[in-house]
Amino acid sequence: MAGFGGMNINYCDRGAGDAVVFLHGWGASYSIFEKFLESMVENYRVVALDLPGFGASDEPPRGWSVDDYAGFVASFLADVGVSCPILIGHSFGGRVIIKLAASGLINIPKIILVDSAGIRPKRTFCQQARSVFYRFVKRLISIDFIQRKFPGALERWRMKHSSADYRSASPMMRECLVKAVNEDLTPCLSSISCPTLLVWGENDADTPLVDGRLMEKLIPDAGLVVLKNAGHYSFLDQSFAFARVLDSFLNIKRPG
Repeated sequence: MAGFGGMNINYCDRGAGDAVVFLHGWGASYSIFEKFLESMVENYRVVALDLPGFGASDEPPRGWSVDDYAGFVASFLADVGVSCPILIGHSFGGRVIIKLAASGLINIPKIILVDSAGIRPKRTFCQQARSVFYRFVKRLISIDFIQRKFPGALERWRMKHSSADYRSASPMMRECLVKAVNEDLTPCLSSISCPTLLVWGENDADTPLVDGRLMEKLIPDAGLVVLKNAGHYSFLDQSFAFARVLDSFLNIKRPG
């Protein structure tokens, strides 16, 4: 734990040599990668952190966008002396990596996106109708008279109609979540110039395989590996296969 950008950030920094950096998904912490961190320290300097607002790290000072998280990660890596890192990110961590790789904030030789978020799904007619209704109810409940008459009604309505991630988040992190899910990173994908490995669970219901196939199509130098019988946490569902894929992409030779 150390201070970065006015926040206490929980992180680990192990091994030596070229750096590999792990970025976790929404609601998780770097500990979710523990078995993979340990397996790589003989070959790489391995860095992982709890992003601001997750795990044991402090929340950001305001509702951050994905750009804010990308900027923070770039500054954090500079502070700990990491340059030209290979980046591995799951879900929300993948969002941050897409921003970093497309922006040129840091030099990145390779990236690995695992069940990555970033592509905003097209909404059905029913979903669009619900969105219009949501905005109408939000405006209605936000009227001063109704707020005075029914204090807390807006927040209760939001909680009833929100996702599990939204309900479990603090008010600050809800702002971050809303900004993240409402931004479509599809336009960024063609700007990623480094070799990119996409790893996806064939049964991922949160960021479906169709997203991985689209990323493979739009990122110039990308390849997709589909893990059978795996969901959104494919790297845990099929950890042995995932580890072997990492070894191949990162040129790690194991004895035997």
